[in-house]
Amino acid sequence: MLPRLLGSAALMALTAGVAKADYTLHVLHVNDVHSRIEAINRFDSTCSAKEAEANECFGGVARLYTKVNELRGALQAAGQNVIVLDAGDQFQGSLMYTAYKGEVEAEMMQKIGFDAMAVGNHEFDDGPDGLAAFLGKVSFPVISGNLDLSRSAALGGKVQNHTVLDVGGQKIGLVSVLATDTVDTSSPGPDVIFQDEIDSLKADVAELEAQGVTRIIALTHVGYRKDQEIAAAVPGIDAVVGGHSHTYLSSSDPKRAGAYPTMVSRGNDVVPVVQAYAYTKYLGHLELTFDDAGNLIHAGGDTILLDASVTPDPEIEARVRELAGPIEELKTRVVAETTADIDGSRDTCRQMECAMGNLVAEAMLDRVRDQGITVAIQNGGGLRTSIDAGPVTMGEVLSVLPFQNTLSTFEATGAQILAALENGVSQVEEGAGRFPQVAGLKFTFDPAQPAGSRVSDVMVNEGGTWVPLDPARSYGAVTNNYVRNGGDGYRMFRDAARAYDFGPDLADVTAAYLAKVGPYAPALDGRITRK
Repeated sequence: MLPRLLGSAALMALTAGVAKADYTLHVLHVNDVHSRIEAINRFDSTCSAKEAEANECFGGVARLYTKVNELRGALQAAGQNVIVLDAGDQFQGSLMYTAYKGEVEAEMMQKIGFDAMAVGNHEFDDGPDGLAAFLGKVSFPVISGNLDLSRSAALGGKVQNHTVLDVGGQKIGLVSVLATDTVDTSSPGPDVIFQDEIDSLKADVAELEAQGVTRIIALTHVGYRKDQEIAAAVPGIDAVVGGHSHTYLSSSDPKRAGAYPTMVSRGNDVVPVVQAYAYTKYLGHLELTFDDAGNLIHAGGDTILLDASVTPDPEIEARVRELAGPIEELKTRVVAETTADIDGSRDTCRQMECAMGNLVAEAMLDRVRDQGITVAIQNGGGLRTSIDAGPVTMGEVLSVLPFQNTLSTFEATGAQILAALENGVSQVEEGAGRFPQVAGLKFTFDPAQPAGSRVSDVMVNEGGTWVPLDPARSYGAVTNNYVRNGGDGYRMFRDAARAYDFGPDLADVTAAYLAKVGPYAPALDGRITRK
């Protein structure tokens, strides 16, 4: 069924000739799996045994394997054409990645039978060498067209700009790009050079068209907004299968962030854009029908919730249990208790004050306050999930803080702190991970103002008294080593005075703080005011 947002002219253009079409392609897709090898709960954390017994689990690779094979098998048996795609960010987000560094992700993707994958920003979390090790373990193409890897000893020649799949006797071209701000959000290093996404796609599409490929899909890791820009700006792309922004699209659910597919006008053409949230909770199923000349004439489909109605494959599930064995003791160790849910969702922690942000920032500040530290800043993108009320396990803490970041202390002027806050709120419209969660600070921001001039009324807590931030004064500050070294755009901290980046792991610090103050009562106190 075609999305309602199509105008009548576009609808007629897209549907005309469906009866004469001779080629339909089914695209099964996921994005932003983030190492959710095991099933997840409603907070996107690893599902507990109790939740599993209550049929409250979603996703996980055993369930994903079942659904992919069920759909692919049924469609192929009916003579249909199917490909399975991943739009990036298999890495980082659970103890499975912390322990095995991509080996499990590679194993499971091989078992499921992916046809291609886009490089996500978190594939660089352990540098080019970490991605290179993963590439050596998979047989399908991993692509990203806007990366110049000619200077990279680890990756040169290993990531393709694009690829062509032969599906049912037709050539399906796949082009790809990765968000250029990956230099801020991960660790690609100086030898990975990023090129403009749209310019890169135009060049790759032109190269495929010169080879006679007329059906082209962009498999991207740039986010939903940028995907729509790409759909509107790049001739020759028939559909965009994306990731990065964890956007939930649906053809019917009123809680959706947008329609599945989202139809974008490009001249006389209409281009479908899809994404399937994250964490294996959904499987996207996009149906594309082309005429004999390779023109797209129909697009439909939906995201499929992988809930308890989907039975996990028993062999995959047994393998996951085997892999989980060595880390089970750490995961299940109870470290604290919380009196209520601690909200760590993207929707709040990248937009406004959130309970998880308050917890982690306060934990950082508490750990180093006796060193003369008075302010703490934690990037919202470093908070990966929520924690439910009751006993808190170390596994839950590590799901929130999976990056193995360490505490970094340094000195910063008030002017640098103000610049940091401005950076933090500069991309709030996009839900960027740089949003600042703070302790020892209060501030107001107005997203209606231009980026760089949104922050006002910055106050610092001095001995229990709130006083205005002094731009000329030096303050003791704490953050994580990723932010201190310029991650998420915090470049003003790179050359900070008296910087020490080798403190304890942030997850350990947070667990210790929870135990120290427990039972922990999460709360908001108005430290961040959004106009």
